[in-house]
Amino acid sequence: MITVKDDFLSPEEHETVLQYCLSSMYTYGETDTKTTPPIGMIHEIEEKKICELFKSKTQILAGDLNLERVYINCFSSSENPYFHIDGLKGLTFLYYPQNNWHINDGGTTEFFLEKQILGILPIPNRIVYFDANIEHRATPFRDRHRFTVAIKYK
Repeated sequence: MITVKDDFLSPEEHETVLQYCLSSMYTYGETDTKTTPPIGMIHEIEEKKICELFKSKTQILAGDLNLERVYINCFSSSENPYFHIDGLKGLTFLYYPQNNWHINDGGTTEFFLEKQILGILPIPNRIVYFDANIEHRATPFRDRHRFTVAIKYK
């Protein structure tokens, strides 16, 4: 199951999240599998206002699952993330806060399904959610950092 929703947040909420992403401090990334090196940078969101915003908007879609983690992935244009799963069960939400996206910018989230790759475009203020056991990866933007807010339920 992969579901896409556009205009997920109000314009004001979207701008708040974007500014939070741009002003946060990041640490060197994490490893998605036991056999791949760390990549990208991350910021664990501890800001209650941001966590509560995403929880209030995603909890109903997650059903009986419990919120496990809310964080930001940040990839530079030279990075090439690996395919991975987020868990054997659960639900992952990815929110795209960037503005001014164009087709040649790149930055899709790619899903590996039935020996094909499906790309979800990082349209500003879009969220995609999917079963945590679906193989996926980020792709970088051509010339700037790519931020994605990840909200994970188990």
